[in-house]
Amino acid sequence: MSTFIITFAILMGVTALMAVGYIIKRKTISGSCGGLGGIGIEKACDCPEPCDRRKKLMAKQEAEAQRSAKLEQMRIL
Repeated sequence: MSTFIITFAILMGVTALMAVGYIIKRKTISGSCGGLGGIGIEKACDCPEPCDRRKKLMAKQEAEAQRSAKLEQMRIL
C-alpha cells in the first residue's frame, strides 16, 4: 500500500510541476519531434477530402479571416 501512495504522490508532483510550467510560460506541452508536420503530414486525418465537420470549420475560419481583413482595411489609425 505504501508503494501505491508513494507512486501516486510522485505522479501528482510531476503533474503539478507541469501545470506550474504551463502557467508560467503559457507554452503547450509538445513532443520533441515537432508533431505530424515533422514527418510531412499536413493535417491530422490525411484524407483526400475533408469530412463535413472539417469543411464547416474551414468555412468558419475563412469567413473570420475575411472579416478580419475587411476590418483591417476599414481601420482609421
